[in-house]
Amino acid sequence: MHGSRIAAIGHYQPARVLTNEDLAGMVDTSDEWIRTRVGIHTRHIAGPDEPVDELAAHAAAKALAAAGLGPADIDLVLVATSTAIDRSPNTAARVAARLGIPGPAAMDINVVCAGFTHALATADHTIRAGAATRALVIGAEKMTDVADWSDRSTCVLVGDGAGAAVVEGCEPEQEPGIGPVLWGSVPEMGHTVRIEGTPPRFAQEGQSVYRWATTRLPAIARQACERTGIAPEDLAGVVLHQANLRIIEPLAEKIGAVNAVIARDVTESGNTSAASIPLALSKLVEQGTLPTGAPVLLFGFGGNLSYAGQVIHCP
Repeated sequence: MHGSRIAAIGHYQPARVLTNEDLAGMVDTSDEWIRTRVGIHTRHIAGPDEPVDELAAHAAAKALAAAGLGPADIDLVLVATSTAIDRSPNTAARVAARLGIPGPAAMDINVVCAGFTHALATADHTIRAGAATRALVIGAEKMTDVADWSDRSTCVLVGDGAGAAVVEGCEPEQEPGIGPVLWGSVPEMGHTVRIEGTPPRFAQEGQSVYRWATTRLPAIARQACERTGIAPEDLAGVVLHQANLRIIEPLAEKIGAVNAVIARDVTESGNTSAASIPLALSKLVEQGTLPTGAPVLLFGFGGNLSYAGQVIHCP
């Protein structure tokens, strides 16, 4: 195959909604404090009987239905997650079992908040190499499992959810729908975003992450556009990792995507790490905000101070 495309996308969020007012009853915070500093109003919270693979399977089933495909049409399952509790079976294998996918290659990818864009690039490369024909690429997180509910600087950020894309090869006459990836990391600064310990807990150095995201990443995101041969001002949409509205808005402005719809799903979903990009993209597609075939920049960044971005054609 000379390229691949996203055929369809879907998302899932748990039913329970946690508001800023709810959090104000748990820690020393307020609705005004949270909205002013991170822009979040609400977030969705999974229950104790809703593991990461269940969230992932719900989103994947919606993407399959939207593509008009069945489980037997998939031969690769990639799940980007950093919050799965169990090591084996991995989340991808459990999703495949839930959906009845026969005999796929099934792998988890842990690049934290940049996980989905790394997984999307991996699926694209695998299909181009002829090692798979059609993939499910999923970002799924249960961030509330790793939240420190006594730390008001981090617990107000997190939410749970999943987003999934069906990726398939392009026919020779079709233009590839997933552009070249630009990815990398700053491993010596990996300590600034952490999920570690026993039990694991999410912590970060917020000011360091903010400075890095708003000063270093705009040029990298523009390079991702250049690799596809598109100018930022020609983008129809920009879907950044939904970390914090105070990061998303200045980063989008510095990229120069002056005519693009900017995803701001963080306001209602919180930071869902690897789930945030497909979750936000799926909502924009479902709402009809982005037309089919329109160029959209996906750009993930965060944990490990890793980043990955590519321009896609909207499904």
